[in-house]
Amino acid sequence: MSSVGDMTEEIHPRNYWRWSKQDFFPEKSFEDWSNYLSALSQTTSRFKDRLVSRSDDANELVELRKQSENEMKRCLNWWDLTWFGFGAVIGAGIFVLTGQEARNHAGPAILLSYVASGISAMLSVFCYTEFAIEIPVAGGSFAYLRVELGELAAFITAGNILLESIVGGALVARAWTSYFTSLLNRPTDSLRIHTSLKDGYNLLDPIAVAVLAIASIIAITSARRASYINWIASAINTLVILFVIIAGFAHGKTSNLKPYLPHGAQGVFQAAAIVYFAYAGFDSIATMAEETKNPSRDIPLGLLGSMSLITVIYCLMALSLTMMQKYTDIDPNAAYSVAFQNVGMPWAKYLVALGALKGMTTVLLVGALGQARYTTHIARAHMIPPFFALVHPRTGTPIYATLLITILSACFAFFSSLDVLSSLLSVSTLFIFMMMAVALLVRRYYVRGVTPRTNLLKLVIFLLLIIASSMGTSAYWGLNPRGWIGYTITIPPWLFGTMGIAVFLPQERTPKFWGVPLVPWFPSSSIAINLFLMGSLGARTFIRFGICTVVMLVYYIFFGLHATYDMAHQQIKTESSKSPEEDGVE
Repeated sequence: MSSVGDMTEEIHPRNYWRWSKQDFFPEKSFEDWSNYLSALSQTTSRFKDRLVSRSDDANELVELRKQSENEMKRCLNWWDLTWFGFGAVIGAGIFVLTGQEARNHAGPAILLSYVASGISAMLSVFCYTEFAIEIPVAGGSFAYLRVELGELAAFITAGNILLESIVGGALVARAWTSYFTSLLNRPTDSLRIHTSLKDGYNLLDPIAVAVLAIASIIAITSARRASYINWIASAINTLVILFVIIAGFAHGKTSNLKPYLPHGAQGVFQAAAIVYFAYAGFDSIATMAEETKNPSRDIPLGLLGSMSLITVIYCLMALSLTMMQKYTDIDPNAAYSVAFQNVGMPWAKYLVALGALKGMTTVLLVGALGQARYTTHIARAHMIPPFFALVHPRTGTPIYATLLITILSACFAFFSSLDVLSSLLSVSTLFIFMMMAVALLVRRYYVRGVTPRTNLLKLVIFLLLIIASSMGTSAYWGLNPRGWIGYTITIPPWLFGTMGIAVFLPQERTPKFWGVPLVPWFPSSSIAINLFLMGSLGARTFIRFGICTVVMLVYYIFFGLHATYDMAHQQIKTESSKSPEEDGVE
């Protein structure tokens, strides 16, 4: 009977444009109030079930993708991914956060902030690259953590991914407005609507909303078309970047670099934690693995190649800015445009503003692509309604997921200022990258059904040592940035934990195509640096982060837990109901 229904559905596919209750809440727990109350009464047992559950590569690659009903089109190669890397990363951080952090925290030493965050970012890029090759699906870090750390870790990460996507888009969209006003030679906030709301939320930005909408429309039409547009815009932006670096050094003064460390090393690392967002766009490239023709070749070339060049570019641009203008005089909203105006090149500010607009436009475009694909895979797992997992049969793009992220980003962009958004975004990004490094170590040193229990216990102990040591080092830095005695206590456990994994545990899994070098040292260093940078953020940031995490957990207990439980057990029933003949045919 079911096979007849399946054949009928293949002949008459369901209409994409639909929004019934069944599309949003197909799980048994949400059929009616009686079922929902029954599900809530089983919350404890269901939570235990999902806490110990793990997905696997095959489930992520095959079974979950069926939830989208239609396939995404494999139309991208390494060239597309490289330019997507440039488009996703360059524009947001360097044009928005460099001036803000040079003025407020690091001073001329903002260069060192970019070096510190760049090293950490490259370690994370290694982890993402290995996972994206092994599990080439749209879910990115969410899919990888579901396989290695389980559903709860994946859910918390999913919540932070969605938060990062929404807040990141809003941050860049508001910066777009600032540079647009600079291009028109008008005051920074002249195109925003001034209100009597609380400071930080009192400047309404309709232009940011419009820009987000345009990027979303392009992303919806076709990934390939978006790639062509990104090529053109990124090429123009690259020319502007070369101009900024060359002209900046030509008109720079070394006297502007003094004092080099006005706020000491603490200011450098505090700025590094914020400008880390400048590198965050690379994770969008991993989400495009499902649309990549040859993931094992194209992803390493696209990810590692683009990020290596971007790190060098960021350092050179940061140095050129602080040489052109003393850090106390930098405009935090449109740093480069105003800097060129002050060195006697007023015409250059229009070129810089145009290049910045091009860069931020590609960030929004690639972000719309990557964020929607994250959301699609999260919906495939029923963490959010599976309605948002649907892929359009003609465009091969997740239209509903794109609209969800765009609408929420637009709400943030309309009300919130840059400083309110950036710190919240950074802690979310750092947390995800730290979790990715943990997941990579688990993937290399633990395989279910193969690894002895004693080795698993050793791995857990060593990982806890690494994490606790990194948190202790970060805490000591925050409490006593000029001290050093505390590090003799906090750092040795990290060394012991990392050395313990290297010496006492055999690697249970070898990457098929490309793997992170120097395991466990690189992933362990990534954990330490990410946690250290998280500790450099202010207490208010963690309060906001904590509130967001509590909201996520409440949502999980009342919705996500029951949706994923029903889906997982439905899959088990489906597999067990297969006849031996069907298994033989397969």
